[in-house]
Amino acid sequence: MGLRAPGFWGRPAGLRAHALSPFAMIYGAVAAARQGKRAPRAALPTIAIGGLTLGGDGKTPTALALGRLLLRMGERPAFLTRGYGRVPPHSAAVEADLSRHGIADVGDEALILAATAPTIVGVDRQVAAGLAVTLGATALILDDGFHSRRLEPDLAILVVDESYGAGSGYCPPAGPLRAPLRAQFARADVTLFIDAPGSTAPSLEIPVSLAERWRARLVPDPDAAAHFRGARVLAFAGVGRPEKFELSLQEIGALVVACRWFPDHHLYRPGELKFLALQAKRLDARLVTTEKDAVRLGPGHAMETLPVSLNFNDEEQVAGRLSAALSEARKKRRG
Repeated sequence: MGLRAPGFWGRPAGLRAHALSPFAMIYGAVAAARQGKRAPRAALPTIAIGGLTLGGDGKTPTALALGRLLLRMGERPAFLTRGYGRVPPHSAAVEADLSRHGIADVGDEALILAATAPTIVGVDRQVAAGLAVTLGATALILDDGFHSRRLEPDLAILVVDESYGAGSGYCPPAGPLRAPLRAQFARADVTLFIDAPGSTAPSLEIPVSLAERWRARLVPDPDAAAHFRGARVLAFAGVGRPEKFELSLQEIGALVVACRWFPDHHLYRPGELKFLALQAKRLDARLVTTEKDAVRLGPGHAMETLPVSLNFNDEEQVAGRLSAALSEARKKRRG
């Protein structure tokens, strides 16, 4: 399904990145032009979330955290997602139903989002937004909608993982940026920095004019943390930056004796799972993965997971900004 990012993408630009920079400039020019396109507005206030790089910044945990906060505020949010991994990818928009849908129907991220709030899966964001209206939603959260330009957001949030930053600072194939830094920051109403204590990531050159900054941190579930503390574990994952999962396990006191990483959105074959189980047995270790990977294992493959959630450092600040954005969006739509 997905691909693993080259290791040099996450380091300060070196020979390989510089050699590929002419191609990166072409990619960046196209991406920047796309960022400048106008898009239609949905009938409902719309919050778009995007990651600074091509994967692993924390978009889905951010979407979930915002959804839960909006629910506490009395709103009825609906998530909109393309449904990566859906077969076929251009199927009609549908509400993800945990009782009958699987990966092939709606993709892995939709199954995670749908446990929190109604989730509409579809490539056509306008059609998906219309379906959300019929379900009684009062606000839309576009998971990975910052760069798509299919709907105009009322609040555009750019997520930055401080453990990775901008990587080499280039767009593909020389680096991980989804668009040039200047173009991305120019589109963002808010930039959310996910804390990474002790990070050695290359520093970001952030425009002084950047309007608003939020901070958050990923927090392991306390019961799961106690469950794994002191345990020998074999960690495996197919996510954007699996090294973050290993670090989370180490931070809660688990003894990570081995790691097996797969491409992002990887669909596990029975033989792979059997091999992992044999390795864990040989190492006298418990097999543990992420919640996102667990939904891709299929029936009959229960696996231990380490759930994590995103906590805002200043939730009042975030709630206040959301309330103001929704209020302003509704005024615009009333004309």
